[in-house]
Amino acid sequence: MVFILGKICYLCSVETKKIQRGDEKSPLFITYMLQERVEKLLEEAFQENHSLFLISLSISDQNHILIVIDGDEGVSVNDCIAVSRKIEHNIDREETDFSLEVTSAGVSEPLKFPRQYRKNIGRNLEVRTNSNKFEGNLTTVDDEGITLTWKTREPKPVGKGKITVEKETKIAFQEIEEAKVVITF
Repeated sequence: MVFILGKICYLCSVETKKIQRGDEKSPLFITYMLQERVEKLLEEAFQENHSLFLISLSISDQNHILIVIDGDEGVSVNDCIAVSRKIEHNIDREETDFSLEVTSAGVSEPLKFPRQYRKNIGRNLEVRTNSNKFEGNLTTVDDEGITLTWKTREPKPVGKGKITVEKETKIAFQEIEEAKVVITF
């Protein structure tokens, strides 16, 4: 196992040296250059439409480019088309063959960035931390974290029966392992 790991490290260092010297256009070099070009084009696309932002960018070994975007007011098909065209029309297919997929973050996808939380104020979230799981209405978002509120039934302090009480918790971003919007029908 150590031999294989050593061989992989050796191959990586050879590819890195090729990139640094520019000797050959190795697959790693081509992917690296394609990644840089796509990132630059995405910056330009987001400057043209300030409400859009990047969730993820991945480029496979076969140069399949997958871009996931989100927007402060949501993402329309036209937004995806505009970003796709920005990339498609500015990369030379004669130089690099690639496939391109631009998509919006789905409602079942976890929230990753504070900007995504802000656009979901007023919606119900399910938030998992390392020690607890909460479900409640997202009421506020600030630079440190989020605040959730929910109603629950608790025993009366005096006598029999239960009363409805409103609970609130503040959760720091670094404590959140996963947060998803709860879809209700």
